[in-house]
Amino acid sequence: MQRTPFAEMACSIARSLDVAGEWWTPLVVRDVFLGITRFDALQRNLGLSRKVLSQRLETLVAHGVLERVAYQERPPRHDYLLTDKGRELAVVLMALMAWGDRWTGPGDGPPMLLRHAGCGELTTAEVRCARCGEPLAAEDVVVEGGPGGRAGPGTAAIAERLAPPAARG
Repeated sequence: MQRTPFAEMACSIARSLDVAGEWWTPLVVRDVFLGITRFDALQRNLGLSRKVLSQRLETLVAHGVLERVAYQERPPRHDYLLTDKGRELAVVLMALMAWGDRWTGPGDGPPMLLRHAGCGELTTAEVRCARCGEPLAAEDVVVEGGPGGRAGPGTAAIAERLAPPAARG
């Protein structure tokens, strides 16, 4: 089944999902972050078809999330490594992991723990205000229209809600 592309939507969440929202993509990024960087090892660990993994890796390389680095010429073999863009996506996945630990686990504790290399302490990912450092919760945030907002597929109702009061009529 062909998926509707989100790349043209005036929504950062939709455009992000166009790159990283396919079912297996976050798990590929997770594995590369954890040091599984070779095709066969990724395929073995994830248990998905070679075709699907090839497609996911191709998309991630095309979008600059991963880079392919040759480690052998004959036959050609590559490592897949996170770029700066990919490392930033890994942080987003850490926040998703924290949510999953809290809301989706069977109750026996998280499957993985995060230790901050800087201080050596166990931690969890949190989203915080970039200005004051306070944790962000949905009820503490007011969303406003931004300079890149526009009405269009998947965003028309949102653009209307976020328009300044004078523009709403």
